[in-house]
Formats: sequence, structure tokens, C-alpha cells
Amino acid sequence: MKSAMIHARVEPGLKQKVESIFANLGISATEAITIYYKQVALRNGLPFEVRIPNRTTARTFKDTDGRRNLKRFDSVDALFKDLNS
Repeated sequence: MKSAMIHARVEPGLKQKVESIFANLGISATEAITIYYKQVALRNGLPFEVRIPNRTTARTFKDTDGRRNLKRFDSVDALFKDLNS
């Protein structure tokens, strides 16, 4: 019998977006949280890697969040040409 409760506060926009994804997957928020908890128990830790980003990665996150230093390409070929140069 399920009787334990979890209470958490999240940003309303995040909640709406995530619950929309759950609906597309055909699961409820309760089912998603249960899946998460089961994976934590199974792995004896978080079910994904958690690391503190290095300086370059942190700067990149900050730049992209601020929409700075972004590169745009007209095609995949142009993107790969830039990556290989």
C-alpha cells in the first residue's frame, strides 16, 4: 500500500512542461517519481552522472543562457566544415 507523501516546490513553467512530457509518455507525475526513486534504489545513487562543470563548460553554459557567442549555420555541411577546421 502506498502511503508516503513527497512534497516539492518547482517553477510552474517547469512543472507544466514536464507534466506535458509525462502525458505524452502515458505516465503520471507520481509514476515518474516512482520510476526515479526505484532507479536511485537500484543504482544506490543518482541514475545519471552529476558533475561540476569545468571552467570552459561553465562559461559556455553562461554564454548560451545569455545568447552570447552563438554560432549559426545554414546547413549541416557548414556546421561540420566549421567543426573540422
